[in-house]
Amino acid sequence: MLKTINKKISAFFCIAILFLSPMVMTGCGTKVVLTTGFEKDEVFRLGDHSCYLPEIMVYLTDIQNQYESVYGSGIWGASLDGVSLEENVKDTVMAKIAQVKTMYLMAQSKGISLTDGEIALADKCAEEYYSLLSEDEIAYLGLNKDTLKNMYIEYALADKVVEKLIEDINPEISDDEARTIIVQHIFIATGVTDGAGNFVSYSTEEKAERYKLATEIRDMAENGEDFEELAAKYSEEDEITLSFERGAMEKVIEDVTFGLDTNQISDVVTNDSGYHIFKCISTLDRAQTDINKEILVEERRQKAFADEYNTFVAGIVKNLNEELWDSVELSKEIQISADFFGIYDKVFEQ
Repeated sequence: MLKTINKKISAFFCIAILFLSPMVMTGCGTKVVLTTGFEKDEVFRLGDHSCYLPEIMVYLTDIQNQYESVYGSGIWGASLDGVSLEENVKDTVMAKIAQVKTMYLMAQSKGISLTDGEIALADKCAEEYYSLLSEDEIAYLGLNKDTLKNMYIEYALADKVVEKLIEDINPEISDDEARTIIVQHIFIATGVTDGAGNFVSYSTEEKAERYKLATEIRDMAENGEDFEELAAKYSEEDEITLSFERGAMEKVIEDVTFGLDTNQISDVVTNDSGYHIFKCISTLDRAQTDINKEILVEERRQKAFADEYNTFVAGIVKNLNEELWDSVELSKEIQISADFFGIYDKVFEQ
């Protein structure tokens, strides 16, 4: 079988984790100070910039709602390796809000600010969110409109600093680097997968017989027999036509297939799972190659930002109010219907 490496482009918030949990914060390579010198409801401090309990609660209830909308409220009894889902969700909240705060500080350090119109949108977000809360919910969150507006301003600035710092990064990506090819494929296995998912190789004698079959098939194709018909008859994989870019297949297959000319048939290629024969249908899938170029440009822009972010993070002293953080928990009684991130997306996209 072919070993495919899946490429995914994640949102930037998944690139650099500032805080994971109090247990691992000292592993970030930056100075973390645990201290009692905090203001009321101050959860953590980055340099001279603080995060307070109402901000944590807004993020926490938002993510709580996302989980419950998919899995139901009973999900909170789940745990993994002795760590409860609730603790994992708290760690996610800490990571996300710390990233937003850090990027807000980056924006300030680089003189990036919101326009009057963007500040007005942040105010609109705060008004909409606050209008959806009952008095009990406001009391539970410990929230007021000014705090909400500042949260939306910080979130918008975090968004903007990424945009500003990568807007001039436009790396040149060649056709060859982004190239997607189209091939037809015949596969002869040299083993089977058992019930436990382990690959069990055939005997040396069986492998020799299978290699002989593969070479015979390859010779038939080279002598003019229709490759697709041979694949339908002999191949032990359902998919005959494949389209892939560099890095998607293991190197032994990539080296062979990317060296083929149109209509050229490869020699028998051997990997751990079996024998492969390829016929090149197209050396360049133009449409997919152009898409790959866009993906590679975005990956490199995000990496450039991540490098700058990590350098900035390294210079920040972090103070965590461990006692207050440990006391934070999800509410099983009050259900907050307002959606902090959903409102931001709706208002700012408009």
